[in-house]
Amino acid sequence: MPSHAPRPTTEPRTQSSHPQPATDDPLLREKAHLAASRSALRAMRADAEALNIADVTANWVNAEVLQGEVDARIKALADLSHTPLFFGRLDYLHAPGLELAEGASRGAAHSASGEGGGGRREGENFYIGRRHVHDADGDPMVIDWRAPVSQPFYRASKKDPMDLKLRRRFGYTGGELTAYEDEHLTDPAEAARTSALLQSEIERPRVGPMRDIVATIQPEQDEIVRAGIGGSVCVQGAPGTGKTAVGLHRVAYLLYAHRERLARSGTLVIGPNRSFLHYIEQVLPALGELEVKQATVDDLVGHVEVRGTDEAAAATVKGDARMAEVLRRAVRSHITLPQEPCVVVRGSRRWRVPAYELEEIVQELRDREIRYGAAREALPQRIAHAVLVRMEQAGEAPDDRVQDAVARNAAVKAAVKAVWPPVDPAKLVLRLLGDADFLAEQAEGILTPEEQKTILWPQPGSGKRAARSVKSAKWSAADAVLIDEATDLITRTPSLGHVVLDEAQDLSPMQYRAVGRRCTTGSATILGDIAQGTTPWATDTWEEALTHLGKPGSAVEELTQGFRVPREVIAYASRLLPAIAPDLTEATSIREAAGDFAIRPVDPAGLTAATLTACDDALAKEGSIGLIAAEARIPELRTALEAAGVTCLAPGEETSAEARLTLVPATLAKGLEYDYVVLDEPAAIVDGEPDERTGLRRLYVCLTRAVSGLTVVHAAALPEQLTDR
Repeated sequence: MPSHAPRPTTEPRTQSSHPQPATDDPLLREKAHLAASRSALRAMRADAEALNIADVTANWVNAEVLQGEVDARIKALADLSHTPLFFGRLDYLHAPGLELAEGASRGAAHSASGEGGGGRREGENFYIGRRHVHDADGDPMVIDWRAPVSQPFYRASKKDPMDLKLRRRFGYTGGELTAYEDEHLTDPAEAARTSALLQSEIERPRVGPMRDIVATIQPEQDEIVRAGIGGSVCVQGAPGTGKTAVGLHRVAYLLYAHRERLARSGTLVIGPNRSFLHYIEQVLPALGELEVKQATVDDLVGHVEVRGTDEAAAATVKGDARMAEVLRRAVRSHITLPQEPCVVVRGSRRWRVPAYELEEIVQELRDREIRYGAAREALPQRIAHAVLVRMEQAGEAPDDRVQDAVARNAAVKAAVKAVWPPVDPAKLVLRLLGDADFLAEQAEGILTPEEQKTILWPQPGSGKRAARSVKSAKWSAADAVLIDEATDLITRTPSLGHVVLDEAQDLSPMQYRAVGRRCTTGSATILGDIAQGTTPWATDTWEEALTHLGKPGSAVEELTQGFRVPREVIAYASRLLPAIAPDLTEATSIREAAGDFAIRPVDPAGLTAATLTACDDALAKEGSIGLIAAEARIPELRTALEAAGVTCLAPGEETSAEARLTLVPATLAKGLEYDYVVLDEPAAIVDGEPDERTGLRRLYVCLTRAVSGLTVVHAAALPEQLTDR
């Protein structure tokens, strides 16, 4: 931890007149402000706990809803003792404009605009932290990092000081303030330099789940975080550039800036698997956001139980965007033009709508391309309207109640059922995949006969028995996506206000469509890395992916400055880029530490022993260890670790002092990070994939999980791209 910076000749006044200790030591003054802020936070929580809502609600339903909001508020005001309450301070040259100051206190803007608290004065300072804290008078003691007035903490520079005189960063050990570091942005005598505290925070060991980066957000990251809610943003980020953290902090920012809107419409974070979601689940709560939902794509489309798997070729065809048109045809194939008139009996009168008129009604609804279910609901009302026209022509004066009664008439219901029958999405996909003739009819001119045969389930007599019911079918993950598409063709999928999609490069076009349906009227943040695409259907361009997502033309931002992976490691892994993603810019790292990096060739007979030795070496250091290996090598390595008395965790499980080593199948390594990585037999990782390009991409992922050190242990030859050192 760096020593304290030379203290300023004068200490600027804090944003409210809180008593300061009689000392010339700036660090003691800052510690006093921290103690006062923690006390104020406790008082805010106590006020929330003391709220009595017994007499402010009309009924028990409202009371439960309000109590839930109060409980959430109490939970959000928890003082996390090992988490710094503030991590920076801004000293402005002039009073910030009202539009900035309003965001400084969210409820105490009067003090920022000169009302209350003695008014705002030049030379005041703002403490920047994870959440807003105010004193008993409502004056802010800590400013939320998302407030407009906090933005210069992340973007101000010598070239553009943004009206700052000084930016101060704080260093902590646990929750105790131990150091500070000043940057005088308007002092020409002070040269620009890399913040030692910033560097120390970036290089701090990664133990446990992913943590927030709120104290270390860089200018290019902050621009993405604070992008408006009106548009979608795609972030192409090399390993270690913080794209996942940027996406999560963007959610926190949008909830701050548009809380009421997103409270109504909802937000969702979508990750590649449960291990990944478990790894990131503490980031948003640490930022005070407790209500954001998390899910995988499989969770979104969980209409049926997935018990089967597809061969890569079948999954690729099922994931192709052309399947959307096949399904549209299949749904609409149930519509038949009427051959008989509809005769409605009311009392002693019979009202007849001829077949040709019914055909016109059906044809008009079909041509409008509205959803199948919505059209089916509209059809009886259209037929009833035709009957009412005849009633009026006969001198009657029917009203809306009569029309509704006619729409419910048995003859009308029978006519609707005959020409526009109900369709069950799962049964439709069951028929499509199990009936060769039906598939051929719907896929004609879209899928080739070979592609149709690839996705068709085995027929009776071919050695396996085709499924006869939705429950007995062994649905695959790709089948579930098809059912979700069919469901949306029938009934509109509700849209959320904002969706974050991480590791997006691995999604199929049909999976993109499934995610896109969840944000048709909202915005999205798409995160990924083309070079880390490891599925046979992985996207090659973000433009194509955004089109499938329903967000064509969205901004694509590229992050190439790494903060996690050591320089030597990212440079080594980047040798694979020409073979796996030639159009991408090679990432660089701002980390000053080179990191531990070693390649250990061994005899085949000694591979497992050498891997365990590398793990022992890593365990002698501080931090988490990830032993990454091909799926086929996992059982042998687990047995060897158990025999050696080394406890190993599964991906996503939280590390501890007693268990710091995680045994990670290469297929689950994406998105995870460890202080030290031991990579077992790269050739086995490459060979475990269906083709060399996918295998090299998988290897690229595994090589870039290291934060402080990487040891590659191999008996087989390394890929040629990595052999020349």
